[in-house]
Amino acid sequence: MISVLHDLQHLKRLDRTGWVLRGLAPGAESVAAHTFGVAVAAMLLADEVRARGVEVNVERVLRLALLHDLAEARTGDMPRTMAKYYGAEARRAAEGAAFGDLIEGLGAGLKEEYGRLHAEYEGRASVEARLVKAADIVDLLAQALAFERAGARELDEFWEGAEDRDFGLDGAAREVVAGVFRALVAAREGLKKS
Repeated sequence: MISVLHDLQHLKRLDRTGWVLRGLAPGAESVAAHTFGVAVAAMLLADEVRARGVEVNVERVLRLALLHDLAEARTGDMPRTMAKYYGAEARRAAEGAAFGDLIEGLGAGLKEEYGRLHAEYEGRASVEARLVKAADIVDLLAQALAFERAGARELDEFWEGAEDRDFGLDGAAREVVAGVFRALVAAREGLKKS
């Protein structure tokens, strides 16, 4: 457990590369800060979906959210554009190997459970995993909006196709996520008008 906690410390200081590449100052957002934002967004989404009658395991959602970027303690934060140069499969394989190495020192039961959770998230194999992926983008856009409110510019690429994102959700889950994306886009449009 101590080795995982040690690796986790790296995420507290690891900058989100996408922001740095767009000219924001180092320290603007760490991977750990993003993970916290994803966990809260995922909890809110899951609770709203559950309130609309969809069965969602919120504990599983939170576990997936907390683990979703843990491999970056070993790989670093690879921006979305990296897939253009290395391929999405190479990125997935690297993160999978890093995640496996990171949890190697845990007892067999935890290692197996966390490995399953990581695979579930990467494969978007459940409604919980798909909600966490939606929360990942919700947090990204909420952060972009906060940066733009503070004066940052040239973040349009993060917003491209935001309302058209498909996370493989159905029914109430799809409606809740779409509503959040519409609200974020509307808030940004309001910012542009002011």
